[in-house]
Amino acid sequence: MFALIDANSFYCSAEQVFRPQWRGRPIIVLSNNDGCIVAANKQAIALGIKKFQPYFKAKLLCEKMGIIVCSSNYELYADLSSKMMQVIGRFAPLQHVYSIDESFLTFDRCSSIHCLVQHAQKIRKAVWKETRLPVCVGLGPTLTLAKLANHIAKKWPDYQGVCLLDNPQIREQLFKQLAPADVWGIGRRTSKKLSTLGINNVSKLMRLNTHEIRQNFNVELMRTIKELNGEVCKGWDQTRADKQQIFSTRSVGQRIIEITTLQQALAKHTAIAAVKARQQGSLCGTLMAFAASSPFDKQPRSFKIIKHFTQATNNTLDLLMAINNNIDSLFQPGIQYYKVGIGLFNLSSEKHQQFELFSEPKSDDRVMKVLDNINQKYGTDSVLLASQGIDEKWAMRRQFLTPQYTTKWHDIPKIHC
Repeated sequence: MFALIDANSFYCSAEQVFRPQWRGRPIIVLSNNDGCIVAANKQAIALGIKKFQPYFKAKLLCEKMGIIVCSSNYELYADLSSKMMQVIGRFAPLQHVYSIDESFLTFDRCSSIHCLVQHAQKIRKAVWKETRLPVCVGLGPTLTLAKLANHIAKKWPDYQGVCLLDNPQIREQLFKQLAPADVWGIGRRTSKKLSTLGINNVSKLMRLNTHEIRQNFNVELMRTIKELNGEVCKGWDQTRADKQQIFSTRSVGQRIIEITTLQQALAKHTAIAAVKARQQGSLCGTLMAFAASSPFDKQPRSFKIIKHFTQATNNTLDLLMAINNNIDSLFQPGIQYYKVGIGLFNLSSEKHQQFELFSEPKSDDRVMKVLDNINQKYGTDSVLLASQGIDEKWAMRRQFLTPQYTTKWHDIPKIHC
């Protein structure tokens, strides 16, 4: 038996943890540079807010209805997510963190759990007590059924946040009321194609025969249907494959017009990408750096440089030197740069590195290890390269950013006695 524990409107709920006066009020959270609405709680949706629309289109509605607007507080969300996952992990022998707000559990060989519904309620109470985050729990004999059960637990108040789909008769009754689009892995195109075949609920979807699936769809839908019928076909990978490419890109909060500022922004992204490479034990054979104006400018411009290393590296200093030596190819006076980024390609394992007879001496990686250890212990950018600068005027715009209560000393909540 599997369980999926999912936080309700996680970004919005995280904003309410240290501001209990916001509970029950409409809240939205914006994307990078306060561009689009990426999260909205049910109170905000009830007032007409649509997710993923540009904020400027909803600004008047927010002001009129008193909707609380927040910039993405990634530091707070990551910390609360980590705490939530630690609590959830205590309730099963095996846990798989699926996303920042979702976690699967498996209850194989858990004979001591006599009632799964009561066990799920204990999970909800523990998460709420220790993190003040509301979660719902879906239970089922397959991952797809657990995911669908979570959807039911979240959308239907009668289930009080917990739904168990272990009875075929109960599943049949519920699935007549659910659309194929509610099923994990069925996107908009597949749902529309199913609708043209007269399959407008999950109950009919379960009865699709193998010939129809092969003729009109793919093997993934076949696995999904088997899972809906209680046959385990999907699992999670215990070891994730290393990334074949690593990127760090972002649009800037304030346009870049000076070469020094451009160097600082690229240095920041280079440091981020290099850390990712070192974390997965990869070396970079090819580096790409780019800088571009906005695509909505009258004359959009973009520039890039590509550097091939004779000896692959993940040393931040090596990567930065390659960029600084070619910075004139990226910067042109008069252009207002809107987006910058770094890409690492041709990745190879540092455990099986191939050296050349006349290659240049390898950089000392001990400095990078010290740098990573300090930042891991005391927080990101506790120690950084001087070329990154300390006054990031180009940094992401977050006009509505709430305090980072758990990761910054001066933002720690204060209790007045």
